[in-house]
Amino acid sequence: MILVGVCGGVAAYKSCELVRLLVRAGHDVQVVQTPTAERFVGPTTFAAVSRRPVLTDSAEDLFPHLEASRDAELLCLAPLTATTLARLAHGEASNVLLATALAYRGPVVAAPAMNPRMWAADATRANTDTLRRRGVQLVGPAAGDTAEGELGVGRMAEPEEIAGAIERRLAVAGQLAGRRVLVTAGGTREPLDAVRYIGNRSSGRMGVAVADEAARRGADVTLLLCAGAVAPETHVNMIAVETAEQLRAATVAHAATSDVVVMAAAVADYRPSAAEAGKRTKDGAAWSIELEPTADILAELGAARRDGQLLIGFAAEHGEGAVDRARAKLERKYVDAIVVNDISRSDIGFDVDDNEIVIVTSKQEIPISRRPKRACAEAIVDWLATAREPSAAPVRTTQKTAI
Repeated sequence: MILVGVCGGVAAYKSCELVRLLVRAGHDVQVVQTPTAERFVGPTTFAAVSRRPVLTDSAEDLFPHLEASRDAELLCLAPLTATTLARLAHGEASNVLLATALAYRGPVVAAPAMNPRMWAADATRANTDTLRRRGVQLVGPAAGDTAEGELGVGRMAEPEEIAGAIERRLAVAGQLAGRRVLVTAGGTREPLDAVRYIGNRSSGRMGVAVADEAARRGADVTLLLCAGAVAPETHVNMIAVETAEQLRAATVAHAATSDVVVMAAAVADYRPSAAEAGKRTKDGAAWSIELEPTADILAELGAARRDGQLLIGFAAEHGEGAVDRARAKLERKYVDAIVVNDISRSDIGFDVDDNEIVIVTSKQEIPISRRPKRACAEAIVDWLATAREPSAAPVRTTQKTAI
C-alpha cells in the first residue's frame, strides 16, 4: 500500500491525478489529509479515486495513523506545504498526517509546493536539508507561474513525474539491505605549513551522492569525507579525514569489513616531503618545496581485497583517451570498475552539479550521458547493486552498453 499525504495547498487538485495514476498502476492507495487540505479537495473526491475511505482528523478510529504507517510500502507527501514541511522537520504530530509520518519507518517521497519566496526562505532551506538528511526524497518543486501570480520555483511537480519517482523508489527499496558499503568523497589536503595546503577542486558531490543513494537503498553506509566536501543528505556513518594518509588509514581499516568499496575521493598524488610546523612568513624569497608521492590507496585495496568484495575506483581524466587510461587502471589495480569522467570540460566534473561518466568494467563500457550528479549516482548504484560477482581477472573487451 502507498500512503499519499495531501496538505492544504492549491496544488492539492493535482494529487487527485496522482492517486488515479497509482491506482491504475495496480497499487493500493490510502489518502491521508490534513484539515486544511479538506478546504481545497474534499475527502469524498479522494475516496472515489482511491476506492477507499480517506484518513482525516475526524476519523472515528483513535489510532488510524498507527495502522496506516505500519502497513505502507511508501509515504508520498504531495503537495508538501511550507507549514507541514516545517512541522515534519521538528517532529510534530498535531494532525493525522503528521502523526502518520512520524510513526512511519519506510521510504518517503515528497513534492513541495509553495510560493517561490517561501521556498527560497532560509528557514525552508534548513527544514528541507533536515528532511533530506533523514532520507526524504524530494521531487521538485518546478519553476513557473504560481497560483498567486508570481513566477519562480515553487510549483508542485506534475503527477506523472511524482508517480515515476514513486515507482523507481519502490523498485530499489531495500535493494542493498544487509550490504556494507564504504564510500570515500572529496579532495584531500596536504599541508605546506600550519595554514597553507596543496589540494584540488573536488567538491565531493559525486561521492556523497553515491553514499546517499546506497543508503536510500538500504545499505549500511560508511562515508569517509575529506575536508571541505558537501554534507550527505541521509543517515550514514560519516568520518572526517583530511590528508591522503589519513584517508588511506581509514579506508584500509573500514574496507576489511565492507562488501562494497567506492573510491570516489580525489586523492592527492603528491605531498610535501616535510611541512613546516608553524606559518611560513612571507619575506619575498622564493619557496622551494620538494614533493613525494602518496600511497596508491586503490592499488592497496585491490591487492588486499577479500573474496566477494566489490571494488570501484574513480578516475578524473583529461581529454582524449580517458577511457583507455581508465581501463589500464582497472587491469593494473585489480578492481571491478572504474568510473571515469573528462575534467577537460567546464560543464561537467569539478565545481558543477552535472557529470558525464563512463563505467568501465572488464567486459563492458557503460556510458552515462550528462545529467545531475545525483542521477549519475543512481546509475552507478544500479550497476553495483547487480554486480554481485567481482571480476576474477579483468580482460579487455569491446562490448558497450548504453544507459
